[in-house]
Amino acid sequence: MTTPPPARPRRPQLNLTVRERRQLSPSMVRVVLGVDEPERYEDVVPPEKYVKLVFLDPAVDHGPDPDYWALKESLPPEHRPVTRHLTIRRWIPERAELWMDFVLHGDTGHAGPWAARAEPGQRIIALGPGGTWVPDPQARWTLVAADDAALPAALAVLEFLPATARGEAVLEVGSRADVLPVTGPAGVAVRWVLREEGGSLPEAVHAAGWPEDTAGVQAFAHGEREAMKALRRELLEVRGLDRSQVSLSGYWARGRTEDVFQAEKKLPVGRIL
Repeated sequence: MTTPPPARPRRPQLNLTVRERRQLSPSMVRVVLGVDEPERYEDVVPPEKYVKLVFLDPAVDHGPDPDYWALKESLPPEHRPVTRHLTIRRWIPERAELWMDFVLHGDTGHAGPWAARAEPGQRIIALGPGGTWVPDPQARWTLVAADDAALPAALAVLEFLPATARGEAVLEVGSRADVLPVTGPAGVAVRWVLREEGGSLPEAVHAAGWPEDTAGVQAFAHGEREAMKALRRELLEVRGLDRSQVSLSGYWARGRTEDVFQAEKKLPVGRIL
């Protein structure tokens, strides 16, 4: 008789309250959230830390203090809460405060429309935090590559790098109006790639100032799925990096809804590495 694998530990439920909404650019908004019970927040080391935001079905009466895990187990599938991965741009423990930056895509989806209308006092549930990749402070050269969706994670990674780090950050956004301030080591050059001018993240990464010897190089490349597949070839085949030197992740897929994108992660089309 086969023993079933152990169940994954449940991430803590965080009850959050909106404190402020800030428009960072035409395409990005920051929502500042207070953690109602800070002792539940168990911080993690990776700079690309995230939570799962929970969106409840408005047709269901969840009561004043909904419990995500109880709702997931008790409600029929069509009424269960929907979760979305969102990067934590910054955690400020002394204020029990999370900053989360959202890309705006109109009225489709869950996270963007919610963030565009978030008002102080509104409440939302999150699960987490989680995270995996920690940059090597001893790396000889670091590439950070991201599009709009992964920009909060990329900026957090740049802030995490030691002051002595060297490398290049290649950041793709829609237009010059979407360019944001960047804080990072002086030795990491920042190059913005603008889609309105025909810019492409894979092409810009190919043209980056790569060192001739890629031993000791590390790469963080996150963004649209097909662009990440192109970067997989660039990083592993063209530059000869080992998988252990690379953090490569698809955040979304062009022409796919979030639900379809998540479902395809289990299929060959959805595999990045």
